[in-house]
Amino acid sequence: MPRIESSVRVLVSADDAFVVSQSRQEVRYRWDPFVREQRLLHGADRPDVGVETFTRSRHRLTMVSRYTSFRRPTQVGMKMVQGPPFFSSFGGGWSFAPVDGSTTDVVWRYTFTIRPSWLAPIGDRIGRFLLQRDIDRRIAGFAAACADPAIVEAARRQLPSGPGTT
Repeated sequence: MPRIESSVRVLVSADDAFVVSQSRQEVRYRWDPFVREQRLLHGADRPDVGVETFTRSRHRLTMVSRYTSFRRPTQVGMKMVQGPPFFSSFGGGWSFAPVDGSTTDVVWRYTFTIRPSWLAPIGDRIGRFLLQRDIDRRIAGFAAACADPAIVEAARRQLPSGPGTT
C-alpha cells in the first residue's frame, strides 16, 4: 500500500495547528488549494470519530470520508467510505508534535490502494506522483494559514475547546 507524506514546522501551538487543519468551508477554502467544497454530513456540527465528511476536489472528484481518530491536539485520521472508482482504499491523517509552546512539527499522510489490482504497478506510480504534488501544495497552504492570525482565529472559532477535546 503506497504511503505519501509531507511535513512542515509551523510557528503556532499544536492546538492552533490542529484547529487550522480541521477548519471547514470558508476558512478551509482560504488555504487549501485542493478543496472546492467540503462539509460534515448527517447533521454533524463538528468533526469527531465516526463523523463523515463530503469533499469535492479541484479535480471535480468527490469522496466521503469517515473520521477514524480525532485526538486534539495530536492526531487526526480518516478513511474513504465512498470515492473515486480507481481507489480500492484511501486514508489520510495528520500528526502534530509540539516542539515548544509556539512551534509544532506537522506531518500529513495518505495511503491508498489502486483498483483493479492488476493496474497497481502503474497506478501506484502515477498515484504517488499526483498525490505527492497535491499534498505538498496543500501543506504549503496550511503553513501559510498558520502564519495568518486571522485564519488561526477563525479556525479557533470553528472548533473551540470544550467537551470532547483533550
